Amino acid sequence: MRRQDGGPANALIGFTNMLLRLWEDIRPRTVLVAWDTLDVPTYRHEALAAYQSGREFDAELLEQLDLLPALVESAGFACAKQPGYEADDFLASAAAHEEAEGGEALVATSDRDAFQLVSDRVIVLQPVRAAPPTRIGPREVRERYGVDPAQVPDFIALRGDPSDRIPGARGVGEKRAADLLGQYDSLEAMLEDGRFATEADALRLYLRIATMDRTAPLPRLPDVEPDWSAAAEHARMLGASGVVKRFEEALAWT
Repeated sequence: MRRQDGGPANALIGFTNMLLRLWEDIRPRTVLVAWDTLDVPTYRHEALAAYQSGREFDAELLEQLDLLPALVESAGFACAKQPGYEADDFLASAAAHEEAEGGEALVATSDRDAFQLVSDRVIVLQPVRAAPPTRIGPREVRERYGVDPAQVPDFIALRGDPSDRIPGARGVGEKRAADLLGQYDSLEAMLEDGRFATEADALRLYLRIATMDRTAPLPRLPDVEPDWSAAAEHARMLGASGVVKRFEEALAWT
């Protein structure tokens, strides 16, 4: 899939398809799309040298990631991207903001770290290929991990996270982490009781790294009706005919 100038378009089309499916199914009052800043380390990378190490991104993907925020904004949706923060931090902040205002938030992500955001007012939508997303509420978190959503960062710190290169506590897997949290409620309570004495500082660091920042700065999030026509025009400017077609098809919904 190529743009008129020969540049790649596959990620542009895939993202647009996902965005439009979610909008058509949910029709939320507003939408925020969050992004990592891949060329600037966060405090997590500075605090733990191994954090997310070894990840490499294809140059064509990076090119399209740079184009996507403006495409999203052309439809009238909000974007959050700022050095020092990960996309997860903005999602956490937005969900906390909506929850505090008495609203409900749907967090569309494949990252299970977001299970820590789940509550009676916050649901995680995990994408599933060729099927509707899986809805993750408090019950589903407990079924999958054996802990409450609020305990997920403690669970990650204990169990570790190979994808993010967080080592976890020596000899502790998922079941042991869940059992310990059932007994102590929190990692800090374990450490205060003398558990993992030789690893205490490292485990506190892992907990800090695993915890999403609910204070990350957000753009305004007013109610919005998407402007698919403007989005189609922006995609036309990019020479992405496949994206233009999808936004033009969305005009039939209005």
